[in-house]
Amino acid sequence: MTIDIKVEVGRNAMNFNTGYLAKQADGAVAVSYGEVVVFATAVASKDVKEGQDFFPLTVDYREKAYAAGKIPGGFIKRETRPSDKEVLVSRLTDRPLRPLFPEDFVNEVQIIIYALSADSVNQQDVFAINAASAALVVSGMPFHGPVGAVRVGRINGELIVNPTFQESAESDIDLVVAGTKKAVTMIEGCSKNVTEEDMLAAVVFAHENIKRICEAQEELGRTVNKPAMEYKPYIPDAELKKAARERYYQDLVNLKAITVKKPREIARDEILARAKEELKEQFPDTIGQIGGIIDALDGEVMRLRCLDEGMRADGRDLKGIRPIDIQLGVLPRAHGSAVFTRGETQSLGITTLGTLSEVQKMDNLEGFTEKRFMLHYNFPPFSVGEVGRTGNPGRREIGHGMLAERSLEWIVPDAAVFPYTIRQVSEILESNGSSSMASVCSGSLAMCNAGVPIKAPVAGIAMGLIMEGDRYAILSDIQGLEDHLGDMDFKVAGTETGITAFQLDIKIEGITPEIMKVALEQAKEGRLHILKTMNTFLSAPEKEVSVHAPKIKTIKVKTEKIGEIIGPGGRVIKKIVEDTGAEVNIDDTGKVVISSVSAEAIAMAEKIILGIAEDVEIGNVYMGTVKKIMEFGAFVEIVPGKEGLVHISNLDTARVKEVSDICAVGDKMKVKVIKIDRQGRIDLSRKEVLEES
Repeated sequence: MTIDIKVEVGRNAMNFNTGYLAKQADGAVAVSYGEVVVFATAVASKDVKEGQDFFPLTVDYREKAYAAGKIPGGFIKRETRPSDKEVLVSRLTDRPLRPLFPEDFVNEVQIIIYALSADSVNQQDVFAINAASAALVVSGMPFHGPVGAVRVGRINGELIVNPTFQESAESDIDLVVAGTKKAVTMIEGCSKNVTEEDMLAAVVFAHENIKRICEAQEELGRTVNKPAMEYKPYIPDAELKKAARERYYQDLVNLKAITVKKPREIARDEILARAKEELKEQFPDTIGQIGGIIDALDGEVMRLRCLDEGMRADGRDLKGIRPIDIQLGVLPRAHGSAVFTRGETQSLGITTLGTLSEVQKMDNLEGFTEKRFMLHYNFPPFSVGEVGRTGNPGRREIGHGMLAERSLEWIVPDAAVFPYTIRQVSEILESNGSSSMASVCSGSLAMCNAGVPIKAPVAGIAMGLIMEGDRYAILSDIQGLEDHLGDMDFKVAGTETGITAFQLDIKIEGITPEIMKVALEQAKEGRLHILKTMNTFLSAPEKEVSVHAPKIKTIKVKTEKIGEIIGPGGRVIKKIVEDTGAEVNIDDTGKVVISSVSAEAIAMAEKIILGIAEDVEIGNVYMGTVKKIMEFGAFVEIVPGKEGLVHISNLDTARVKEVSDICAVGDKMKVKVIKIDRQGRIDLSRKEVLEES
């Protein structure tokens, strides 16, 4: 039986369809909105692997080329490894769903999502979240959802839900918000330096729409009415938990004396190793659970200390920011560089400037797009003192890099002001929490060091939450332990006057707008502290770009001269590049961008282009090059791609018998324009130049 449930969201109805496609999956739902169709399936394993004590959830979102009526590019002609966008949407979908499974459910769950139809108008990512949630709702799995998701924009002060691609480009807010009927559980997005109050208003607006989407999914679940899945709950050994608490709780409390990450980890691992050894005979069948039990006890100690004493694992108070150290220009050949260290987290930011021809070109369902600012984040295993895999960036690196990129995107000057492609790289050299926000700080500093005229410096901070019943504590500048054992990871980046990026992940069933307001205020306080420290090192960008960066000169020519500068088949512009070594780009408006590491090369190319663009008029004198010898005269190139004829009678003041007596191909010759006919043919004279000299 096919079931359709509709709910009005924004300008279109969102339709949930189930019962027709993929009936062997535990849950399968297609969500349509306009001409967008996103299809999600959810399947749970029936058995649990021996000794498994965690919940294995995988979410994979894939875009099919046929969705936009395309054949995949490249040789293979089929979809291969996921793009960065697909990885980001997979993460976006996973984050609000994962916390809503019960703690005792450890069966493996796989969610696969396909974008089946794309209309290049509506954005697919929010529908992936809704489709995945709905698939779980109809699957019978233990899931404390549903989850609804919307995108929020703001144009001319008016909030809009699910803006189109075009509307998002015009909007000063771009947020994806997900949540249950009760509360918001995930936020991802950026803004053009808007206030905390405006961001909070956008979130509240989003939640009102989310409630209705959740109600539609609930109706879908009731209509399908699938029996609840039977599963064997994972229940830690109660006696083992009791024994661990009695014997090792105080040892974990005593760890408060160790405030440095690595020594604390070593001490904690020693407690765990001792517990395994001392309890293995008493609990031979369940000793494998001891790691999770010790972890939970450690979390309890940390959480109670925050709530009861207002103190944290490293000795800071709740609002304390770790010590900050900054070094600029640390790499002599880089165009810009900065090391930003906050506590035990360290990011090396490197800025590389390139020409506009080096923009990143992407072919996706929406067509070809370009990026002239990109940020790449690298997290090697040595940054946490471990041995691990290196190679292609993982989901975490792609996600953290995109967050940092969005945080800095607003401050990048327009191409008209600064005609460069900018690549920012963050090398995480040390990590103990908030490495993505450290990347924002190092990126802002490195761009200043590179001479990029940014709109304003940007800093980022990660906030945490400890919540027990009605009691809660908000933590500024969280470290890794607080992220792992806390209830919230709330990242905010911005300038002194507003927010540029915003990411929220909740591990509980959501937080109230009141708590979010307090968290935003505290985040602003911390951000301003960090910005103040950054400004003591560098308050404004360098006045000149690095000597190692390409120099760029922009000139304007008449649009009717564009064809002459390019030449037939690009012959003229290719010759300019070949002769000067400079890179030359020209657009339809007549804007010519000349770039090279050599100022001389730029000057030479500029001279040639201006010569071509100059209107050839009767009486003008040029130093030309002989291109062809004929019996009746010589053809001389006066500017690249433009030739005129010097008739044999105009070659010299004396009578000339043979043209070759006067000149040869390649010779330089000063000539004067004496005639231009209606067809644009040019007559030149060497004779008149000689007579006038």
